[in-house]
Amino acid sequence: MRLFLIACAAALAASLSLALSPAGADEMPRPQTVIIGLDMSKSNPLVEDPAYAARVAQRTAAELEALSLKSRVMLRTFGSYDTSANALKVDEVVSARSKPQAVAEGMSAIIAAVPRLVQEGKLKAQGYTNVVSFLENMSQLVDCDASEVRVILLTDGFEDSEYTKLASGGSLPMPERLYPGCAEMMMLGVGQGGGSPSATKRVREQWAQWAEGAGFEKFTGLYDW
Repeated sequence: MRLFLIACAAALAASLSLALSPAGADEMPRPQTVIIGLDMSKSNPLVEDPAYAARVAQRTAAELEALSLKSRVMLRTFGSYDTSANALKVDEVVSARSKPQAVAEGMSAIIAAVPRLVQEGKLKAQGYTNVVSFLENMSQLVDCDASEVRVILLTDGFEDSEYTKLASGGSLPMPERLYPGCAEMMMLGVGQGGGSPSATKRVREQWAQWAEGAGFEKFTGLYDW
């Protein structure tokens, strides 16, 4: 009888150990790091079209509403290769106090307000589109091994910099492996203003190749949604 009780106790202890182990427990979703880049170049309808800004803001918010605890959202602007022209920097971390919905709504409000802020002179519409240099710089701030990294760019995708001029038939440079193992690079508005489906297709293909070369596991390029 004593041996039977000991055996039962051992079996119960083993079961409890399994249940309380990480493999037996519900795994917490992996925190994400989400970079949101606002293209402030004059070619991007985001800077002057309130209806478009509201729509892209809503679409971006939908990407943030299911973020897990400890996820980080970093909003930046880009355009000219000039830090003084791109001073807007907003960082939020999802927590018990800052729920994903609240973070999504806050980011959405900023994006939707871009045309008004430009009109008021609080943000500046810019003459160049340095997407590549923005991505090069932001790659230094993320670690794809530590969190699931996604980059969401609100841009027409027409790189206009010393690297290339996509709208004039140029090609993007081959990237270094800046984002090895990072989850996704998404462009919302790619091809906007290009004037034709073929222009959109070409720009999307250029960025799909760039994203793959940089190490992203997935690329999404949407002209509309």
